[in-house]
Amino acid sequence: MYTNPNFAVFSGSASSLLSQGICRYLNCPLGKMNVVRFADGEFAVSYEESIRGKHVFIVQSTFPNSDNLMELLLLIDAAKRASAKSIVAVIPYFGWARQDRKDKPRVSIGAKLIADLLSCAGIDRLITMDLHADQIQGFFNVPVDHLYASARFLDYLKKEFDPNSLCIATPDVGGAKRALSYSKFLAVPMVICHKVRARANEVSEMRLIGDVNGLDVVLVDDLVDTGGTLVRAAELLKDAGARSVSAIASHVLLSDPAPLKIEQSPLTRLVTTDSIPLRHACRKVNVLSVAPMIGEAIRRVCLNESISSLYVI
Repeated sequence: MYTNPNFAVFSGSASSLLSQGICRYLNCPLGKMNVVRFADGEFAVSYEESIRGKHVFIVQSTFPNSDNLMELLLLIDAAKRASAKSIVAVIPYFGWARQDRKDKPRVSIGAKLIADLLSCAGIDRLITMDLHADQIQGFFNVPVDHLYASARFLDYLKKEFDPNSLCIATPDVGGAKRALSYSKFLAVPMVICHKVRARANEVSEMRLIGDVNGLDVVLVDDLVDTGGTLVRAAELLKDAGARSVSAIASHVLLSDPAPLKIEQSPLTRLVTTDSIPLRHACRKVNVLSVAPMIGEAIRRVCLNESISSLYVI
């Protein structure tokens, strides 16, 4: 696969394992870079090899803390100053994506701010996966390749579940479009869990729209943070007569006390990707690698090939 010596893949501190998987798929070495940290918390980055005239791909998820974002910005700036031909930010998990609009007065639109920061730093292209809101692509004035983990999840669902007893569910109305795509592709029914939030990360009420009696239900979501919504939905579905409740989510942060919540919940399993390295162990969490999918997207970008075939749904 390593047919173009004029590209290089580098990894930020937050995505080293995923980057190694991408490089194995591409059969190329992972680029050498260095991060020096100072006593006051400041840090500096440097490339330890020449990147002059190369297409540089920088892999870094921007999950909290904000050091990951700052490190990515510094790597982009360093690549620009080192005369890279083009700079592509590969952000499997795009942080701050939940702040994609003004949902109340006097708040920032964090996703737009991050897009502006990346553009000002000097990226020529963005490769990301399962944005919290599709319209975030419009915040950028450079090409955005928005990948979907559905290709990995659909293969998993077809292997693990009987389509005659499978039902797709969404833990909130906002994810109905995503869940409907799975439902149509697999030709199985779909139900909706309608939630009302008291405040951020806290669900005050949830109701079920649809029938799940005797079915194996799979909740489909893009992000699991504290796990409150997911666990509440699983309890609701189980109480409504579901035979089993599983979940798939592209990005799993597992902020405390999410691991304990999930362990004690009716969920049989939570399947996710390696877009974010798991910070806490949880026996119910299964991880599928998206390194081959991202690696294939990088290969096609380098060779100016279409990536539309990577989109299953």
